[in-house]
Amino acid sequence: MIIVMEENATEDQIVAVVDRLVQLGFDIHRSTGSRYTILGAVGSRLADLRALELLDGVNRVVRVSSPYKLAARAFRPEGSRIRLGEVTIGGGQCVVMAGPGAIESQRQLDQIAAALVQRGVRVLSGNILPQYSNPYGFQGLGEEGLQMLRETAERHGLVTISEVVDPAHLPLLVQYVDLIRVGPRHMKDYGFLRALARQPKPLILTRDPATTIEEALISADYLLAEGNPHVVLCEAGIRTFETHTRLTLDLSAPAAIRRHSHLPVVVDPCRAAGRRDRVLPLSRAALASGIDGLLLDLHEDPDHALSDGAQALTLEQFHQLMDQFDQLAPIVERWG
Repeated sequence: MIIVMEENATEDQIVAVVDRLVQLGFDIHRSTGSRYTILGAVGSRLADLRALELLDGVNRVVRVSSPYKLAARAFRPEGSRIRLGEVTIGGGQCVVMAGPGAIESQRQLDQIAAALVQRGVRVLSGNILPQYSNPYGFQGLGEEGLQMLRETAERHGLVTISEVVDPAHLPLLVQYVDLIRVGPRHMKDYGFLRALARQPKPLILTRDPATTIEEALISADYLLAEGNPHVVLCEAGIRTFETHTRLTLDLSAPAAIRRHSHLPVVVDPCRAAGRRDRVLPLSRAALASGIDGLLLDLHEDPDHALSDGAQALTLEQFHQLMDQFDQLAPIVERWG
């Protein structure tokens, strides 16, 4: 349930309410907004809402019927903002994040970083393992790739993001990366989600293609309940009966998530489409849907990429997309 304190509630009153909820067997998560303090009480115990509303400083008590509590819009009505230096995800603008699906060389990263800086993009992505691994193909650069990513970002003043594919790599990502992406294969690995949430880096949780929005929000609650409030949801396509695309990019999902959750939402059109010739129109449509961020695979020579080249944009296509965004974004009010 959600306890909304009065606008003028004192710290002593807030602490007294928290103590009472703890006595009743609830875990408490506090959110302090611009005007109100909101307490999220998570637990299976039943409590008399009328008795709680009589406590000093309490404005109202709302029972949340959904299976997710901390990700619910009621817990933070004004919406969450994830800050990474000068970059804010969830601030009403679309943050573009781009880079190679798998880091191949220092030269590659320098070329891509230069293109990002030219267009004002502040987030450089790069993975140390291919997204769709072939046991006989390129297996990634491991820690060497993360070192390259970190050094490149520092030279160009960028923020870094990388996907955790193997749980054994989590300590490395915590060391080198600013924002950690959780792939769809781990969305329901709740033990791993708990371990991820115990480290302080912000997380992007990618919805599994075969799951519902509600299931994705429940997974987000596992992260939030462990004490990491810096969570972003990623829509990267769902499994349907369609065979002409790898996945169907659900552009109704961002609006639905914003209705029910305070978490920012980003979209990955490259992973959904699987082909670069479909990424630009999907990206334009995603921007118009009101997303908080866009994740793009970018390669300086995708025809000769060591993995996932078919879904990566060329540098020329990237500049073309950014030109289109410059025209479209002010119309849909998603550009800074």
